[in-house]
Amino acid sequence: MHTPEVAPRTPEAPSALKKALTTPLLYFFILGDVLGAGVYVLVGQVAADAGGAVWAPLIVALCLALLTAASYAELVTKYPRAGGASHYATLAYGPFAGFLAGFCMLAAGVVSVGALARGFGGDYLSEFVSLPIVLVTIVFLAALALLNARGISESTRANAVATVVEVGGLLLVIGLGAWIVLRGDGDLGRLTDLGTTSKGPATAVLSGAVLAYYSFVGFETSVNVAEETRDPRRAYPRALFGALITAGAVYVLVGAAAAAAVPTAKLAESSGPLLEVVRAAGGVPTELFSAIALVAVANGALLTGIMSSRLAYGMARDGLLPSFLTKVLPGRRTPWAAIATTTALSLLLALTGDVSTLAATLVLLLLVVFFLVNTSVLVLRRDVTDHDHFRAPSVVPVLGAASCVVLATQIERDVWLKGLVVLAVGVVLGVVAAVRLRRTR
Repeated sequence: MHTPEVAPRTPEAPSALKKALTTPLLYFFILGDVLGAGVYVLVGQVAADAGGAVWAPLIVALCLALLTAASYAELVTKYPRAGGASHYATLAYGPFAGFLAGFCMLAAGVVSVGALARGFGGDYLSEFVSLPIVLVTIVFLAALALLNARGISESTRANAVATVVEVGGLLLVIGLGAWIVLRGDGDLGRLTDLGTTSKGPATAVLSGAVLAYYSFVGFETSVNVAEETRDPRRAYPRALFGALITAGAVYVLVGAAAAAAVPTAKLAESSGPLLEVVRAAGGVPTELFSAIALVAVANGALLTGIMSSRLAYGMARDGLLPSFLTKVLPGRRTPWAAIATTTALSLLLALTGDVSTLAATLVLLLLVVFFLVNTSVLVLRRDVTDHDHFRAPSVVPVLGAASCVVLATQIERDVWLKGLVVLAVGVVLGVVAAVRLRRTR
């Protein structure tokens, strides 16, 4: 077993990145990512699996996400460095596992930004103007890269504004759903309907929870800005758990409002389930909700782009990626080389349009990352630091790792086949990176 070789012994270890994030900014960062673009399609997908009782799988998914979040809280406050899961797995198991974890997260981030860029130029934007999707994609990604490079403070302040807009839109859906029920057009009985699956209610809830789980995993993005956070030992746990609980409450209320206001079949068939609530209520322009959705898509792409660039920067600093990616803007102290590289890869994926093939494998990649993180907590308990940090009860990372295994059993065979191909590439590159790093040392 690999013995940890490098670990910052103080939460204020020297950093090339600027410490600018306060607890409120970090809270909005996490909340904005968790309440990202996925919520606008999530409810319909969960309803298709779990029936009208959308709230049940959402609560299960929140509880499972909190397990892994607790593991992240311990590791972030113990090792507040960019690199996230990759850095923790490197400390616990060595460079190969660190590269594999980072590769999975980097692949997920790059593909997600590409997919969101194409989504931004789709139906929601066409409510206002018709433009070539290639042009929209290029301008969209270039603008996000410039904002990212300008500074973490500017990026997170933009996120805070966007998050307020997103939450406002979701509160609007909750209010409209309640209005539909009060005027007698809704049906509260649907909230206890777990579908007609022959596999039973428990399977219906777990199947829906698999989909809902990934709407809560935005906290991984925030791990990669720990190095840019003021006093992460205190700020990160507060922001993390506060944002997840807030998002969970909003999700449950949105799911209940949508299920009670709109028939389950119609909800499940719609690609814009929350827009169905707006239409059912009447009196609210659909263009308004389209604008809110565009803000959500842009915000999700910005936060995922920040995560990808910081992850690439952290992996390069650990010797797992080319050292060129550690270059930082002198004045802004943002990782411009990592931003440019990850943006270019996202643009390539977005322009080729081959994003959907890889997108289905991202859920499996995330479970691999979270399994490594939960087990790393236990391995790194032997590495004692000279500063206080958050400590999760030992049973929490154990349950977190077990939950990853359980959720993996619910993933379809075709997704497994695609995911194994991506993992095989990561394994090969991981071996090369580990050998190169060993020779360098």
